[in-house]
Amino acid sequence: MTVEEFHDVVALWHVNDATSADIVLAACELVVAGVDGPAVSVLAGASLKHACEEVPPLMEDALQELGLDHHEHSSDGGRQEGLRLMAQRTLAGAMTPREFAHWVHLRFSHDLPAAEKLAELDDTYDVLEYHADLTAADVDEQVLAEVRRLTV
Repeated sequence: MTVEEFHDVVALWHVNDATSADIVLAACELVVAGVDGPAVSVLAGASLKHACEEVPPLMEDALQELGLDHHEHSSDGGRQEGLRLMAQRTLAGAMTPREFAHWVHLRFSHDLPAAEKLAELDDTYDVLEYHADLTAADVDEQVLAEVRRLTV
């Protein structure tokens, strides 16, 4: 486990695609990889059974120790980290533009300003049959433009 991989687990945690137990296990992997310090070690020692309660108060110190930004769990800043990670994965081909727009819409609805355009584009996919001048490929390109904007 690298610090960057740990950061990805944290980003997924913010958007509920990883659990608090996943954070503990990732911290354990960091320790095994030799990337440890007092705060990361304490996080790695958290109870898996009680991870939901134990992890959030330990995150700030562990992330600071790793040189990573801290956001409160599920805060807009944290959710934007998850959004950015999934945008990077979309650029890498792990998701299609349509799958990404749908994921965004499911995760954030129209409640995260940084994701609003993507949620609207997911709606657009659903009504393409009523737009003679618009194709799925056109919407894909608009989604990819948003993906590039998020990953800059």
